[in-house]
Amino acid sequence: MQAEIMAQPQILRDNAERYFEEAAEFIGGRAFDMVLMTARGSSDNAALYARYLFEVGLGVPVSLAAPSVLTKYGVSVKYKNCLAIGVSQSGAAPDVSEILASLRAQGHTTLAITNTEGSRVTKAAEHTLLLRAGQELSVAATKTYTSSLLALYQCARALEAPLPNPIGLLPEAAWVSECRGAAEQSVGALLRSSRWFALARGFSFCSAQETALKLMECALIPCKSYSAADFQHGPIALASHGAVVVSYGEPPDGLGTTGCLLEQAPVVQAPPEIAPLHEILYGQWLALLAARARGIDPDAPLNLHKVTETR
Repeated sequence: MQAEIMAQPQILRDNAERYFEEAAEFIGGRAFDMVLMTARGSSDNAALYARYLFEVGLGVPVSLAAPSVLTKYGVSVKYKNCLAIGVSQSGAAPDVSEILASLRAQGHTTLAITNTEGSRVTKAAEHTLLLRAGQELSVAATKTYTSSLLALYQCARALEAPLPNPIGLLPEAAWVSECRGAAEQSVGALLRSSRWFALARGFSFCSAQETALKLMECALIPCKSYSAADFQHGPIALASHGAVVVSYGEPPDGLGTTGCLLEQAPVVQAPPEIAPLHEILYGQWLALLAARARGIDPDAPLNLHKVTETR
């Protein structure tokens, strides 16, 4: 996991331009009435990022598919002029594949984003954007997660969302080291706490979601993520002594007076639209270091395997 965290800057630089060129070839300049995202796990958090990219950048509504509507209840939802994007790092997800196949059969444009050539999702979709992040050996998705974020960012650009070219704005090795240092300072607060939360809003919401997932799967810390706005509508009652809050961006008003431990993620010097590619490096280090501190091997998480197949 550590090696794959540290490899991310080079992988992102190597693939950034290709992601845009291939996305432009598949969907460039086209107009869609909606975007349907289908994914699970870390890919689901990447899909959440895509929602903000497409809705803010294009004004096009984005929906996250509920696969059970098709796989459990047998209902094919009728969409209008839809771009369906399935994200699956392994490419083995049956539910993601079935959604893509259903939308393709209805005549919609379908795109699979995966790290695995020739996988199930590539056969279900009309087009495939391969991440080419190299084999990911750790169970926890790290380099495939940030690669998915960048691929989706370039898809939004290919659809003419007014987003800056990411070349020159991607995380560098020095940022990876800075995030590790910040995580080393924060891990003690996690270990001293009995309630854990991760907060963010907007483009960064996916970073809170992914951080919580990483802490759960790697360090067995049951962290709950919230929109910083939603957190104020009830859950903030738990943010007292014994709680720790990992915050990306501005924390909710008054949080510093509740008695909780507030751990602020490093500030990203990049446009907010691209900040999630930087932010999650802190979350990944936090999960890795917390696992080690608790005597847990993050490369062999409890009850988990690299490929999870659900319908």
